[in-house]
Amino acid sequence: MAAIKLVYIGGGSSRGAGTMASFLAHAKDFAGSEVVIQDVNPDRLHAVETIATKIARAQDLDITVTSTTDRRAALTDADAVLSSFRPGDFAARALDERIPLKHGVIGQETQGPGGFFMALRSIHIYEDIVRDLDAVAPNAILFNYTNPVNIVSQAVTKFTDRTIWSMCEGPIVFPKTVLRAAGLDEDKAEIVMAGVNHNVWSTEHTYDGQDLMPLLDAAWEARKDDPTLSVHAKRMLHLAVTMRSVPADYFQYYYFREEVLRELQGARTTRAEDLLAALPGYWEHYEEQSRAEVPDLDPARSRGGIHELELAIDVMSAYYNDTGARLPVNLPNVGGALPGFDEDVVVEMWCTVDAQGVRPLPQKPLPHAVRGLVQQLAEYQYLAAEAAWKGTRADGIRALAANPMVPTIAVAEELYDEMAYAHRAYLPERLLK
Repeated sequence: MAAIKLVYIGGGSSRGAGTMASFLAHAKDFAGSEVVIQDVNPDRLHAVETIATKIARAQDLDITVTSTTDRRAALTDADAVLSSFRPGDFAARALDERIPLKHGVIGQETQGPGGFFMALRSIHIYEDIVRDLDAVAPNAILFNYTNPVNIVSQAVTKFTDRTIWSMCEGPIVFPKTVLRAAGLDEDKAEIVMAGVNHNVWSTEHTYDGQDLMPLLDAAWEARKDDPTLSVHAKRMLHLAVTMRSVPADYFQYYYFREEVLRELQGARTTRAEDLLAALPGYWEHYEEQSRAEVPDLDPARSRGGIHELELAIDVMSAYYNDTGARLPVNLPNVGGALPGFDEDVVVEMWCTVDAQGVRPLPQKPLPHAVRGLVQQLAEYQYLAAEAAWKGTRADGIRALAANPMVPTIAVAEELYDEMAYAHRAYLPERLLK
């Protein structure tokens, strides 16, 4: 059991209550620990702290929970920092999704120009976080869930000496889309994925110890005209069969770009606008539970359910408790662990996590049919991180032009200027010139 000081930055978000419930479910791994929840919104922060404190008390957990809006005070003497925040909240995400559609480009939270501007906003905050850590917690480790996790990690690892491990459940959950579409039992499949965050492919894929692909071929032939199969599931099964590798769901934005673009342009609302409409209901539930003697979070009324950021907590536990767990992590490709990618590029791959840190397991190269797009996304990621940390408008346009979703220099320039103006309150002045 590891007793640590954990600081949760962004803990007043709509995922905050579920994340604290998840951490407290692992309380035996962290007995004697102190958790400080930090956020800029004091009212929501108070609700999350109250729920967590009452749960800990009701279960007699040896965990102390406090909260503050003062980030530097929270970070003082921290051992671990769990980061999950969204500058500009869902209103900013709505702009990321809506503005590109005007220019004939997909608007999405972590992909394309929407993901790029989210990276600019997130990394601008991260510059201040790193300065605070250097001053008050020089040995703290960052366990990052702030999106886009790959670009955030790329910037922090390239321009600072901080240790940052970023997490996403993608390599765990993406195979389920294809397996369910094929009518296969998820428990019989062994699928290993690698690449960059949200853009991973399988490098190994077996079912009952045999090659998965013939089963997917048969399923595609049987189900390609099945009206009960969702459009997305059908696309992912089709993509897996065609490219001979199990894809991340996000590849729909590249291999089915025109269809997805038309769908998004024709939709009455974007995903962020739907979430904005749902948020009052989440907070009504959290406020109700903060007043209850023993909070009981309803997964259906909690943003993301009640096991949020659990992978980050698993990585944290594996490190501080020296368990040697096998988990997917985003970190630099030191030693060229994933063939075909530079050593300083942040990649997502399965790793061993123990007291020595996070170490990549032996990796097979991505199949040639899919490697090129992921390499292009990795190069864009590198440019985006540089622009976010130290760049100007010119650097930002160059990064956008390198993104495979952006078709021309003219579109890159138009998109950059309109989106930079829309997000100007959350960007450094150097990116506006």
